[in-house]
Amino acid sequence: MNPQKRQAFFAQLKEINPHPETELEYGSAFELLIAVLLSAQATDISVNKGTRELFKIANTPQALLDLGEAGVKPYIQHIGLFNAKGRHIQETCRLLIDLHGGEVPENREALEALPGVGRKTANVILNTAFGHPTMAVDTHIFRVANRTGLAPGKDVVEVEQQLLKRIPKEFLHDAHHWLILHGRYTCKARSPDCAQCIVEPLCSFKQKTGEGKIRGDIQPNS
Repeated sequence: MNPQKRQAFFAQLKEINPHPETELEYGSAFELLIAVLLSAQATDISVNKGTRELFKIANTPQALLDLGEAGVKPYIQHIGLFNAKGRHIQETCRLLIDLHGGEVPENREALEALPGVGRKTANVILNTAFGHPTMAVDTHIFRVANRTGLAPGKDVVEVEQQLLKRIPKEFLHDAHHWLILHGRYTCKARSPDCAQCIVEPLCSFKQKTGEGKIRGDIQPNS
């Protein structure tokens, strides 16, 4: 996709959604961190169902530590991998208190040192909580970047680097949200809605059909 098409691609996404936001519910950087930790291999809907009640009684590192794993479990046991996530939450809260004064750090190295926090999660926090122009590449964004020709790459790091180079600066802050929402609701894995896609004329996907049916999905190399 050439620079002119990339400019038009994001201009179209901005036109239909000028102020995109994450679908995770949160009221602070800490709440967002906990929600993102819980969202791995889970839907935002399932995470919101748990955190909506959990954050009413415990929404600080100390409060969650005081609640303990057993106290957190009832709120998250419907979420995949809840036992491991519960441990990560407790360990993360303890480190935030011991090393960061109970605050979520605003740098990648410190974030990635927290249990359960990888590059993608760190990028989400930096972008959504602190406004950094980062790109958190999940399976949706990986698929959209490769399928459309926007930023092809064999793994998530390569796609991230290509997106950061290719996305026009004026769109970079919100691009993460536009792309993930586009992948979640329009450029879906097995049934992309090409016929209703606002950026379809700019997309280089070769298997477009009226119904958008395809075989399989585009997955990053491990």
